[in-house]
Amino acid sequence: MLSVVVATHESERTLVPTLSALVPGAMSGLVTEVVVADAGSKDATAEVADIAGCRFMIVEGAIGPRLKEAALTTRTPWLMFMRAGLVPEPGWMAAAESFMQMAAYSETSPRAAVFRTANDQASPGLKELFAVLCAMLGGGDRSGQGLLISRSLYDAIGGHPAGGDAEAAILRKIGRRRTALLGASARMVA
Repeated sequence: MLSVVVATHESERTLVPTLSALVPGAMSGLVTEVVVADAGSKDATAEVADIAGCRFMIVEGAIGPRLKEAALTTRTPWLMFMRAGLVPEPGWMAAAESFMQMAAYSETSPRAAVFRTANDQASPGLKELFAVLCAMLGGGDRSGQGLLISRSLYDAIGGHPAGGDAEAAILRKIGRRRTALLGASARMVA
């Protein structure tokens, strides 16, 4: 149902908590595969991915083409893009499933979502909404919030663009009408 693509580069330490947070999703059947899209790490990132049962790909270069190439190897109707070090908080599975079901049953529902930041309350504050809008309009980095997107929308917009700001650029391509905040938060670990 859901393929997770994790962008890495020299990420052996930060990849562990990210993959650990995905285990319950894999056990429940929500997460069917995890692809680690690496930029040619020299550390033990590949070994961490292998031990966790992930598919490991080396795609050197910018993050946009790396994520796009990894996404092309998956076949699920939903994709979730994360950076190593992003750790979804408990409750992320229920929030993701609820979002995906809502999108499946409504033509007007958003087809993409980002995690709330870990310090947000249950309902989004003005600060969080402003930050997402800034990212969509070209300002601010939302790479720490991940992206849950339907494959149909991802394919329709052409996937991640090339360039250094690919994660912010894809949010702009998706647009604010098609992007929601998930009912779960995530935090970045160092």
